[in-house]
Amino acid sequence: MDVAILLEYGWVLLLLIGLEGLLAADNALVLAIMVKHLPEEERRRALFYGLAGAFVFRFASLFIISFLVDVWQVQAIGALYLLFIAINHIVRKLYFSNKGQQTKDKNKKKSGFWGTVFKVELADIAFAVDSILAAVAMAMTLPNTNLPAIGGMDGGKFLVIFAGGLIGLIIMRFAANYFVKLLHSKPGLEIAAFAIVGWVGVKLAVLTLGHPDVGVISYEFAHSTEWKLIFYGVLLGIAAAGWFLTKNKSEEQTIENNTL
Repeated sequence: MDVAILLEYGWVLLLLIGLEGLLAADNALVLAIMVKHLPEEERRRALFYGLAGAFVFRFASLFIISFLVDVWQVQAIGALYLLFIAINHIVRKLYFSNKGQQTKDKNKKKSGFWGTVFKVELADIAFAVDSILAAVAMAMTLPNTNLPAIGGMDGGKFLVIFAGGLIGLIIMRFAANYFVKLLHSKPGLEIAAFAIVGWVGVKLAVLTLGHPDVGVISYEFAHSTEWKLIFYGVLLGIAAAGWFLTKNKSEEQTIENNTL
């Protein structure tokens, strides 16, 4: 395989690892909140089932989408879905966070063990779709390789998405605590992660509009070096803004204490 292609694939894989890490941490945090009302032993079992479900649903999603990835209607639905979850998450985080949360928690009926496991598996399905769609959108403009196709997808693209998903699951299992602490100390990173998901949705929308059967914009532009540079430049800008423009929570608490 050409060195330039290897470098491009390696770059996309690094970006996927970073994005999957933040999304996996957010997923792990949600799962921990969902099972926290259970006794410790049942909590561990529910989390085990949750991780097993995450593995199954993530790779099931990848194999299914590999057969549908070139259908422009699927690309369009994926773009709208990624944009929706990004906007929905950011709006809720910025404008509705903690409003009435305590009352909601008091009034919420706690599920039993199997009811909780069922809810965890439903969450796993949503997380799997989010993760795979984002990974597919990032990988689809990569150059084709000489590896055999899997489904309707080039083998190289399939492998880089597979590797990103697998690393995301490993992070969820072993490194989620670190990423959760990072999200707690720099909450802006969570917003940045979903802003990146939205921007990836824009990329998938560009791929859809450039599809030969749609032709709103040229196929060449949707796969051009110029568009790739714009996309990755904005993506890195969002990540940098999330990191550098977010104060640590400890700093915010110090400022609040000094103003009291």
